[in-house]
Amino acid sequence: MTIKQILIASIAACAVGSLQAADTVTEPSANERLALARKAIDAKDWNRAQFELNKAAREEPRNADVQTLLGYTWRKRPSPDLGKAFDYYNTALKLNPNHKGAHEYIGEAYLMDKKPQEAERHLAQLETICGNKTCEEYQDLFKSIADYKAKN
Repeated sequence: MTIKQILIASIAACAVGSLQAADTVTEPSANERLALARKAIDAKDWNRAQFELNKAAREEPRNADVQTLLGYTWRKRPSPDLGKAFDYYNTALKLNPNHKGAHEYIGEAYLMDKKPQEAERHLAQLETICGNKTCEEYQDLFKSIADYKAKN
């Protein structure tokens, strides 16, 4: 091969590589999908949130935040599926027994399931994990339990 042929082949290879790189689409990371899911949750777009969270869960199955938010989306849907919500919350708590959000949300799910004693058990765990004065998750679940008791 002559130098001219080598240069032409190199230029052609670079051009093909550039075209292939331009066609390549990178998938969002699990953290990016988690951020997209949170935006969808804020918009109450449960299907989109679950789509993003399921993709994130495939990439990071041991991510307690992803598992917690999957439970949250199943609980908050117009037709809640508490069974699926409990499954995801319990998975999150197995991965991270001190996950404040999972304790708060599973406690709220127990109230929906008319099991306030279980909600109170998670409230006690939150008090141990983060206290009761400045812990937002504790305060939110405490209020939910008080509201539940006032109505029942």
